[in-house]
Amino acid sequence: MELSIIVTNYRNPSLLKICLDSVSKYADKIAYELIVVDGETQEDTEMMMRENYQQVKFFPFKENVGFQALIKKGIQESTGKYLLILNGDIIVTPASIGKMLARIKEDEKIGMLGPKLLSFDGTLQYSCFHFYHLITIIYRRTFLGRFAFAKKHLDWFLMKDYDHDTEKNVDWLMGSALILTRKAVEKVGLMDAGYFMYMEDVDWCRRFWENGYRVVYYPLAVMHHYHGKASAGGGVIRSLLLNKLTWVHIFSAIRYFKKYWNKPIPKH
Repeated sequence: MELSIIVTNYRNPSLLKICLDSVSKYADKIAYELIVVDGETQEDTEMMMRENYQQVKFFPFKENVGFQALIKKGIQESTGKYLLILNGDIIVTPASIGKMLARIKEDEKIGMLGPKLLSFDGTLQYSCFHFYHLITIIYRRTFLGRFAFAKKHLDWFLMKDYDHDTEKNVDWLMGSALILTRKAVEKVGLMDAGYFMYMEDVDWCRRFWENGYRVVYYPLAVMHHYHGKASAGGGVIRSLLLNKLTWVHIFSAIRYFKKYWNKPIPKH
């Protein structure tokens, strides 16, 4: 099999249906297998998959096992030479899969490639970034982010000085839509199982660079992404007190910085 398309989902059958239908519509000329890995599977999701998508390999989990665990299961169950990983809230557009597949096949140094992501209203979503500094987390999570010096740093982190219209090597890509080579994954390894959610994509991209593979933002391919930002909103105090995902994000950041504290940032 040339391409395995792995779709991860968590409690959102409506968006998952749109995602799967878009894949079926716009990947029809490509030899691929389609795999759905679902966390904390709901009855309506399982019924939808069993009744309407019998050709799809479906792997439900009773519990919320985390993003990296879903990716791991999908890759382990796949057979393709290339791996397209999509969140269930991604909508594929015409030719996007074909363009990504063609580009990664052209250059064996590219281990991971991501498309331009747009919100449903057509506005750009920032999905390629510089590596985090510790201060980045502080600025993003506290009132300090309102100051000019912090905004300058966050603009750098989000790569706002880049036009997002030309191909570019980047530090890391949002894990919502990625194509990878199986050869690279076998060398680099799977996502770090120590992350339940958040920062696993940052960590993975860093390891790709450390192993000699390029991580590439490829805006000639475009997809739409809902991107709910479940850990954001409500102010820092309210978020810390009431939003469990904020704490998940913080603990993931702690793990990341402990892991790379004395290691140089890979150059490209």
